[in-house]
Amino acid sequence: MKKTQQIIDRLTVTPGRKKVSLKKFDTGWTAHIKDRKIAQKLLKKGIKDLSDLQEKLYAQDTYSVLIIFQAMDAAGKDGTIRHVMSGVNPQGCQVYSFKAPSLEELDHTYLWRAYHAMPERGRIGIHNRSHYEEVLIARVHPEILANQHLPKAIKAHKHLWKQRFAQINDFERNLSENGVVIIKFFLNVSKDEQKRRFLERIENPSKNWKFSMTDTTERAYWDDYMKAYEEVFEHTSTAWAPWHVIPADNKWFMRLAVSEVINRRLETLDLHFPILDDAKMRDLAVAKEALRHER
Repeated sequence: MKKTQQIIDRLTVTPGRKKVSLKKFDTGWTAHIKDRKIAQKLLKKGIKDLSDLQEKLYAQDTYSVLIIFQAMDAAGKDGTIRHVMSGVNPQGCQVYSFKAPSLEELDHTYLWRAYHAMPERGRIGIHNRSHYEEVLIARVHPEILANQHLPKAIKAHKHLWKQRFAQINDFERNLSENGVVIIKFFLNVSKDEQKRRFLERIENPSKNWKFSMTDTTERAYWDDYMKAYEEVFEHTSTAWAPWHVIPADNKWFMRLAVSEVINRRLETLDLHFPILDDAKMRDLAVAKEALRHER
């Protein structure tokens, strides 16, 4: 894609940025690409490139990749995962959807279930929502925090959220320093576009099963969510795990942008197929001769 790095830079929340305003991120921006067909053609190439990179990632068995998707409802997380990852070998990819914590999860720290959903080396793990729910939905809805199995002093701590931001940064730094490549996306859909998509879901028999009444009630907290997301970006966009705010009003550009960010990041890893040593090459030569003379 033309000027890919400049586009990615524009979509990246600069680590250490003290003030982030989502109003400054245009949800309908499509860079220089104005034609859906051009974007789809570029995405097709991106899917092929990711397939090649994933094959080397799996064979090399050194790095693992964690891709995090956060968004408001109807932003297009599921569709983006389905399209962008369509060329990846299923054996090398795993997807976890984070819903309300189970009783078992509530009896552990909030990062416990994220640890248990980490991809193995050589694999790509996708978290559809993630540990960030604990500084988003739990912040917008205080009753969620109140029901967690925590000491009262921790729940009442005046710097609770800053503590959690620091804990998340430490968690992700630890992952990064042990070979986990973290790529974080916020699919930035506008409130008007969300409304249009909700109405489309309701009216479409093949999609109305996705709709829940909580989808509309959560819209009442839109401004609270935007503020919570802004603070997340300010405190947890780091050099080892920066946030990418992806315009989501045009799904064709959103999917292309996600694909380009992932591919560019993986290209920095110097992925390659394992190089066999002399002993293994001799073994291959023996095996080759045995197969040739097999009767």
